[in-house]
Order: sequence, then structure tokens, then C-alpha cells
Amino acid sequence: QVQLVESGGGLVQAGGSLRLSCAASGRTFSRYAMGWFRQAPGKEREFVTGISKSGGSTYYADSVKGRFTISRDNAKNTGYLQMNSLKPEDTAVYYCAASQTGWDPRSNYNYWGQGTQVTVSS
Repeated sequence: QVQLVESGGGLVQAGGSLRLSCAASGRTFSRYAMGWFRQAPGKEREFVTGISKSGGSTYYADSVKGRFTISRDNAKNTGYLQMNSLKPEDTAVYYCAASQTGWDPRSNYNYWGQGTQVTVSS
């Protein structure tokens, strides 16, 4: 199995940027597709973006398309989420997850990190 640890969350003003990292350990990171999810208070967890095992293919939720960029460095066993033009509605706990089946919202994500808080002030 693979263990995931997110970092990089924090407080930022609207219009600002943050970069989240997801460090993987355990089994070879490159065996897994990766996704980012988020959960705001009182709301269900939602898919944000996903990336294939090689990094060659990505998938974005409409709400973040053009603002967020997912990437990965398999040599460093780390995934990233670059978030630009942040809005107050992006405030949530962000989770990275690993999947052996795909990188879209319908894929089965077996492994999860503990989450990192992102707060965007208006």
C-alpha cells in the first residue's frame, strides 16, 4: 500500500496562490494515479482534479479549470496542486488520494492522506 501526506495549506487572500504537495511512501508512487479532493464545512467531499500514473493525462472539475494545475514528480514520489486565483469558495480541507484504476471522479481511490486546510479570505 502507499501512505500519503499533504502539506502546503494555509490562509491566503482571494486572488492569491498556494501550492499543495502530496508526499508518498510505501509502494512505488508511479504505480498509482493520483487525485485531489476537497471538503468544505457542511458539504460533501468533491473531486478537484486527477492525474495519470505517468503524468501525461489530467482531469479537472469545471470549478477549478484554468485556475488549478495538477502535476507529479515520480522521481520524488510527490504530487502537487498549484492553485491560482483562489476564491473564498475554494476554502476546504484538501486531500490527496491514490488510485490503481484511473484519475477521474469515478475511479476507485484506495489510499488517502490526512488532509490540509486551505482558507481563502475575501
